[in-house]
Amino acid sequence: MNRSDDRVLIAGGGPVGLCLALKLAKEGVASTVMEQLADENFLDQVPRAGTNHPATLEMYADIGLYEKLEPRGIVAPLFHYWDRAKGELIAEFDHGYLKDDTPFPFALQCERIKIVEEALKMAKANPLIAVRMAAPFTGFMQDADGVTAFVENEASETETLRGRYIVSAEGARSIVRKECGIEFEGFTYPDRTLNIEVAYDFRQHGYTHRNYISDPEEWSNLFHWKGPPDRWRVHFATKPEEDPDALTTPEAMQKRMQRFLPTGKPYDIVGCNLYTVHQRVAERFRAGRAILAGDSAHVNSPIGGLGLNSGVHDAFNLAEKFGRIWRREADETALDHYERQRRQIAVQHTQAQTIRNKKMLQEKDPAVRQRNHDELRRAASDPKLARQFLLRSSLIESLREAARIA
Repeated sequence: MNRSDDRVLIAGGGPVGLCLALKLAKEGVASTVMEQLADENFLDQVPRAGTNHPATLEMYADIGLYEKLEPRGIVAPLFHYWDRAKGELIAEFDHGYLKDDTPFPFALQCERIKIVEEALKMAKANPLIAVRMAAPFTGFMQDADGVTAFVENEASETETLRGRYIVSAEGARSIVRKECGIEFEGFTYPDRTLNIEVAYDFRQHGYTHRNYISDPEEWSNLFHWKGPPDRWRVHFATKPEEDPDALTTPEAMQKRMQRFLPTGKPYDIVGCNLYTVHQRVAERFRAGRAILAGDSAHVNSPIGGLGLNSGVHDAFNLAEKFGRIWRREADETALDHYERQRRQIAVQHTQAQTIRNKKMLQEKDPAVRQRNHDELRRAASDPKLARQFLLRSSLIESLREAARIA
C-alpha cells in the first residue's frame, strides 16, 4: 500500500465522522472524510439535538473541541422531570453529585450543527485529515490489503479513494451497512415526534434548561439552546393517524403550544421538524475492513440525548483501537473487541434506556405513573441514589461497563 493510502476512510462528516478523524489524528493515524454536502450548504442542516453528556464532554476536551463549544452552548448542571397533567415538578437532578467522577459535572446544551461546524474547521486545519466536501460516497470494495471507496465529484465523475479501512458514519441509511448485507434489527414507532422551536424564555415558569415532561396523552420534552436569539425546543408526541402536513401549519403549532403553556399571545415560532423514531441495532458492527459507528450502527429515541453521545463514544473507542493497530501494538482482533464492546452497550444500555425513557413519559396506567414518579422523587432526594441515576443518564456507567467487556 502506498504511504498516501495508509489511512482510514470515513464516510460522513457529521459529529461521529469528524470526531473519529480528530481522535485518529491524535493517535497519529491519517484519515479521509467523505462528505456529500459542500462548504456552501454544509450548515444548512436541521439543527437537531445537542445535549452533550459529561462523558462526551471529556472526549471533546481530549481533542481540543470542548473549548470551541462551551462559548456556543449552555452549561446545564440540572435537569427536571415534570408531571404535565398536574403541572408540578416531580424531581430535580443535579450533576453536582458527579463532581468526583468527572471534570464536567454538567451537560452542555450545544446543537449538532455547532458541533460539526467547529469540528470541521479543526479537521480542515489538521495535516493528518483530508476532507472531501461535495463528494457523495456511493459504494466501496474491499480486498486483502485495503478498501477502495467510490465518490462522486462536483463534475459528476466517479473517483476512487484508497485506504486500509473504511468506517461508516453516514447515518441510519448507511450504504456500507447495506452493501455488507448487515441487518438493521429492531422496530419503528408508529407515532412521530414533532419539534417546535420558539423564542420564549420558559425559565420564568420554573423550567430549567432540560426538562422531561410526563403525560399519558401528550408527553413532551423542553430544551434550551443558546442564540442569538435564544430558542427553546419543545418535543411533542403525535398520533400515527394525524396528517403530517396538518401538524406543521402555523395555526396547528400555535394551538399545540398554547395547550402546552397558555401565554395569552402567540408564540414566536422560529422552526419545526417532524420525524419518525426508530429503535434499531445492526446485527454486526464489522464486516472485514468495514466498520459501523454512530447511527449507521444504532438508532434510538432521542429522549435522554443518548444517540449523538453514544455515537461519539463509538468513534473514540474505534480510534483508540486503530491507533494500537497502526503502532503494531494490536492486530485486527482489536476491531472485534470494538464490536463486542459497543454493540453490547448499544443493546443493553442505549436501546434499553431510551425505550424505558419513552415508556415512562407516555405511561397511561395511573398506578404505574405514580410508582414511576415516586421512584424519581426518591432517587433525586437521596445523594447515593441520585449519583447512581446520574452515572447512568450521563453515560459514565456505560463507558465503565464497556471497559469491562473482554
